[in-house]
Amino acid sequence: MLIIGGGMTGILCAYMLQKRGVDCILCEAEKICGGVTQNTTAKLTIQHGLFYEKTLCRLGKTVAQGYLRSQTEALEEYRKLCADYFCDWEEVDSFVYAKKDRRSLEEEVSAINALGGTARFAEHLPLPFGTEGAVCVPQQAQFHPLKLAYALAKRLRIFENTRVVELTPNGARTDHGGIRAKRVVVATHFPFINRHGLYFLKMYQHRSYVLGLEDAPNLGGMYVDAAMDGLSFRNYDGMLLLGGGAHRTGKRGGCWHELEQFARGHYSNAQVRYRWATQDCMTLDGLPYIGQYSKKMPHVYVATGYNKWGMTSSMVAAMLLADLVTDRKNPYAEVYDPSRSVLHWQTAVNLLESAKGILTPTVPRCPHLGCALKYNRLEHSWDCPCHGSRFTEDGRLIENPANRNKGKPRSG
Repeated sequence: MLIIGGGMTGILCAYMLQKRGVDCILCEAEKICGGVTQNTTAKLTIQHGLFYEKTLCRLGKTVAQGYLRSQTEALEEYRKLCADYFCDWEEVDSFVYAKKDRRSLEEEVSAINALGGTARFAEHLPLPFGTEGAVCVPQQAQFHPLKLAYALAKRLRIFENTRVVELTPNGARTDHGGIRAKRVVVATHFPFINRHGLYFLKMYQHRSYVLGLEDAPNLGGMYVDAAMDGLSFRNYDGMLLLGGGAHRTGKRGGCWHELEQFARGHYSNAQVRYRWATQDCMTLDGLPYIGQYSKKMPHVYVATGYNKWGMTSSMVAAMLLADLVTDRKNPYAEVYDPSRSVLHWQTAVNLLESAKGILTPTVPRCPHLGCALKYNRLEHSWDCPCHGSRFTEDGRLIENPANRNKGKPRSG
């Protein structure tokens, strides 16, 4: 068994499969947890924005309830696993707030409770601005994912600095040679195989930013705006982690400037100790793609499209894929089936962005599908607005789905 990708998903998959006696290895192009996993704010919660009421209306009770139950089981699995490892586990309440539209919050509370979860309406919040309230889900958690991942990795067979460049009928080819494997899990954040699955049409990447603030208040929970362009808050190690400034990769957004401006206006005594950015794969319907890579690849599996909720979704992926690989039934396989319909308005938006990128007559180009790259002056990188690949100024690959470096482009 070959697992491609050494983030939280790949490590948890390898851990689950090893527990079941499956002989597996994990290949990581660089260092484990060196990509999206190291940049997460690590909120462990079943509450993913105002998700459940919308999903009930669009996809029905079976899907919405399956999602809730699977995410709840993932949180419980983390709770049991983290009891054996020191990873800064802390149980806190989770809040999704809104500056407008109290009714949507109340409907979300009702939806979660109707599906078997536990939620309440929170009227007063310790945030430095007015809100209409929040949906509160109690006894969620936050933790340090790298401490857990590194502890698990010590027991696994992992090959770092080993990039898989293509799959073969009997396994895969890496930049150091071939690997024979009967089954393969692609856990590379954004899938790199374009011939099947249409993931380059079914997803786009969204970039967001974080500041670590000292001398800021402890808010006593995890807070996320119901609006995609809003702010998030959680505390860790005496700091307030302030997130936001989000935008589609390759486009303009508020970035760190928006967060710094907010901090100056609301936490005037706070000092910026850390800053970083991350990006997430966004799917058509808000649910991840976990399962068979495509119907034409029966022994290849995928886990991607976590829509900014990668920690619990990584555990869902590990448990689901462990069942599929060992030929066991999983009650949530249909909920996350990657082959579900692509008939969605976002598909048209993704197609348009791809067409614009391919037809833009400028250089440099992304080696993934040939889209024109845009220079990101803030982060000194070349970013692809089509599918989210990113490169350093001298062309080294930072973010996939591109699977190789770009020749040195001209900066400016």
